Amino acid sequence: MKQWQRVSFILCIFGFLKDFRPSEPFVFEFLTGPRHNLTVEQVVQDVLPVGTYSYMAQLVVAFLITDYFRYKPLIIVSGLAGTVVWSLFVWSSSLGAVQVLEVFYGTYLAAELAYYAYIYARVDRKHYQKITSYIRSATLAGRFLASAASQMFIYFGITDYLGLNYISLGAQLSITAWSFLLPPVPASMYFHRREEPSEEQIELKSDKHQSDPESICNRATTLLWAHFKCAYTNFTVIRYSLWQAVAVCFMNQIISYVQGLWSTIGGPDTVLWNGAVEAVLTLMGTLVTLLAGFVPQKYLKLHITIPCLSMIAILEGFAIFMATVTSNLTVSYVGYIMFGILHCFALTLVTSEIAKHISDDSFALIFGINTTVGLMMQSILTLAVVDNDGGFALDIRGQFTVYSCIFFAIGLLYAIFLVVELFSRSKPEAKQPE
Repeated sequence: MKQWQRVSFILCIFGFLKDFRPSEPFVFEFLTGPRHNLTVEQVVQDVLPVGTYSYMAQLVVAFLITDYFRYKPLIIVSGLAGTVVWSLFVWSSSLGAVQVLEVFYGTYLAAELAYYAYIYARVDRKHYQKITSYIRSATLAGRFLASAASQMFIYFGITDYLGLNYISLGAQLSITAWSFLLPPVPASMYFHRREEPSEEQIELKSDKHQSDPESICNRATTLLWAHFKCAYTNFTVIRYSLWQAVAVCFMNQIISYVQGLWSTIGGPDTVLWNGAVEAVLTLMGTLVTLLAGFVPQKYLKLHITIPCLSMIAILEGFAIFMATVTSNLTVSYVGYIMFGILHCFALTLVTSEIAKHISDDSFALIFGINTTVGLMMQSILTLAVVDNDGGFALDIRGQFTVYSCIFFAIGLLYAIFLVVELFSRSKPEAKQPE
């Protein structure tokens, strides 16, 4: 087995186990059940916002130190944080313990950045396409099987919600041990480069043979700024980055709170199919993501993609609104699946379009910044809509109604972008002086 294939195998096993968390489709029911005995309001207003704020704060730190420590230590931290999270799920029951759990869950999600950055730092560029396909398939397989297994276990009474959390804990213990098998990374993108940046990327004034910490930080900072400036002075990148940030914000928000909506619609005696719904969404999202990769390039012009994004945003708003106002749990499930499919399709197109307009070495930086902006948006949204300390503290249906209205507004914003684009194309070019 070649070196890159060995690394791919280790990463695929890690990704599969990391996403094999059968407890997640029923986490809301577990927290409001007899073991923790939390109310719906406590989970929505006192528990879940802690995870949102923690994830945002720690992602900034993880983003700064991942490259410096060359990925592997942060991957190990991710496994350890996951072990702490599910240990607290299993062996604690108080509100304070669950809030501490959410802090570590923020660490768990933030450190995940190192895993995806490691892929491209450890493997040669010519294998990027293959290893990306392998890793994506492994993580989706883990998520699909976890969701399907959770539904089967609950429906047939094989285990209860606590048993699902024991299985998730076992998976996190496994990835913690497995992460030590990852080979170390000798170089990174900014702080430990194999060679100096090219002249097309940046011109450094410092001596390239300097290797002291101050010189390394100066070179890394200069290169970071060059990549940042190159990307965000391009209005096309800004428009697509805005969409990516909004997608991160609302997908995280809706995934976090939708189980509360379903619990409210279904009532205490309703059989929930959360696991089956998540399994269907994972499968359909995978197919849509693959289809998005085959969209002909002639349809990816700005004057075509911008109205498509506008229409998708409006349809997403409709799907969320449908899932919110109904009293039928099945209709709410269908609305959520519709939203998830539209999200996967749009995000795939947007990500590929951003990649076309930035330098190859700045993928992690730009996508990391967009994710951070999305989490900042989510924190502001949570503070305004959910939090009972300074926010409106809306009930769960009120929250999702606000989310649907925001998507309608986003659709209108991208319609305005289209008008600006068409107007700029219709203006005659100024005649150049001879």
